[in-house]
Amino acid sequence: MYRIGNEELKEIAKVIKKKQLFRVGEPREGHLGECNKFEREWADKIGTEYALLMSGGGTAALICGLVGLDIGPGDEVLIPSYTFMATATAVLMVGAIPVIVEVDDTCTIDHEDIENKITKNTRCIIPVHMMGLPCNMEKITEIAKRYGLKVLEDGCQAVGGSYKKRRLGRWGDAGAYSFNFFKIIGCGEGGALVTDDRIVYERASIFHDSGTAFRPYAGEFSIPVFLGLQFRASEIMGAIMRIQLKRLDKILYDLRKIKRRIMDELEGMNGIRFIRSNDIEGDCGVVLPFRFEDADASKRFVEVMKGHYPHLYLYRPIDLAKHVWFDWKPIIEKRIWHRDSLNPYNFPENRNLRQTFTKEMYPKSIENLSKSAFLTINIDWKEKDIKEMVNILKKSAERAYKK
Repeated sequence: MYRIGNEELKEIAKVIKKKQLFRVGEPREGHLGECNKFEREWADKIGTEYALLMSGGGTAALICGLVGLDIGPGDEVLIPSYTFMATATAVLMVGAIPVIVEVDDTCTIDHEDIENKITKNTRCIIPVHMMGLPCNMEKITEIAKRYGLKVLEDGCQAVGGSYKKRRLGRWGDAGAYSFNFFKIIGCGEGGALVTDDRIVYERASIFHDSGTAFRPYAGEFSIPVFLGLQFRASEIMGAIMRIQLKRLDKILYDLRKIKRRIMDELEGMNGIRFIRSNDIEGDCGVVLPFRFEDADASKRFVEVMKGHYPHLYLYRPIDLAKHVWFDWKPIIEKRIWHRDSLNPYNFPENRNLRQTFTKEMYPKSIENLSKSAFLTINIDWKEKDIKEMVNILKKSAERAYKK
């Protein structure tokens, strides 16, 4: 979360004064309908027919998206090797099996390897727009269409970003977002799902609220109500997110401006290159991603930067354990749910699916992630801070390349 203030406090106060915090309520009793209003506004912002606000963060949004797409036991879902473990978690929570795909030099899912990994059991692709970096959605959706696969975009770290002027989340059959504290906009926790497909929306909506059968709108659904979980949002979440949404475009503008300014200053400098972008204009600007000639150069650069400027958040994606597949210990050890009978790896439908992955299987990912380093952009950097940062990066590159 980059900006929050009095506007959010005022909206929260309105809800509390009405004493109508539950998501469902009657306007005649003072219910403000903040969640419903945000959903309409978010759908309009992304350009979709439907949006669903929920608690449980991006993980919940991904789970509800997979339910909406009717993914379950017997299905394989392709996910990138570089993503937060929640992407794989969501697949397992619906009883399906995640299959890992290489990332290319953009640090996003490799569309060529997607085709290598497709089998008769593949049902869905989850491209992840990591660190606000857009995937090549044109290629991905073309492959999905050719093979009859569903696409669920994981836009949890790229809220509001775009690819070829179309918002991320709108390219696939559904799009998931996170609104937790660490994302571009948020309410501490929470997430959202968008789609143009009415049935996808209905399944996700029913699943996200275990009490759907008792809601006044249950009769509007064209499919029978089934039991799901409880990811229902509160009116306080809706109120905060409506103000956060108003801040979104300015936040993205400021992040992109700072990133572009630094990139322009460093362009062409010996020892500094940037990773290839699928769409630099649609990139959210949350990180400045560097590309080095080899893993040693990347490591030296990060060590030099941290040695002299420990206050800066610079890291190599290969070292950030929770975001790289070989550090997802519960999944690698196949410890899912609390009973073996609930573990998707033990389901008879999944017996013949791909359940194992090792480092040797993903050399391209290791190479690309090892050669990369990310500097987190501070939205509050002023002109003097930017100039200082440029000087720091130049000096660090020079030191890193001195043998």
